[in-house]
Amino acid sequence: MCQGVALLESEMPWFLVEQHARRIHRRGEGVEGELRFLYRDAEPMLPIWHEGVWRVVRWGNRRRRGKLPPTGWTWKDTVEAGGWTSFGAEPVNILCNLAMDKGVWFRVRQGIRGLLVRDEMDDELCVYMICEPATRYYSIMTRSDRMPTLIQEVI
Repeated sequence: MCQGVALLESEMPWFLVEQHARRIHRRGEGVEGELRFLYRDAEPMLPIWHEGVWRVVRWGNRRRRGKLPPTGWTWKDTVEAGGWTSFGAEPVNILCNLAMDKGVWFRVRQGIRGLLVRDEMDDELCVYMICEPATRYYSIMTRSDRMPTLIQEVI
């Protein structure tokens, strides 16, 4: 499953770049930096577009508190079957230029689909990445049996 995303500095509003400067990674000298958001971070977060506003919100429920699933992902089939309606989940776009699965970084054109919910324990917004069974190409590329649901794109 997808364990991280990256977004070019120039793609994010300056105030979010400043707030998340510790996440900046440069692939080489003179190369534009990218902000990396990894699930393994002490505080996993994802950049999203919600109600016309850029936000960086908590990625899933790794704290394992409350009624939310203790993970950062959900299946597309579960979403389509209404499995998240009791949480008042709403669809959002996870913003990224790159995503990483099992150490393999790959290009993403328009972002990844996600679900935004409010954690009843602390009233904090959190997002779950929507995934689906991997295509043959994706599974060969990453050795993963599931892949993120990309926006208007299939790998």
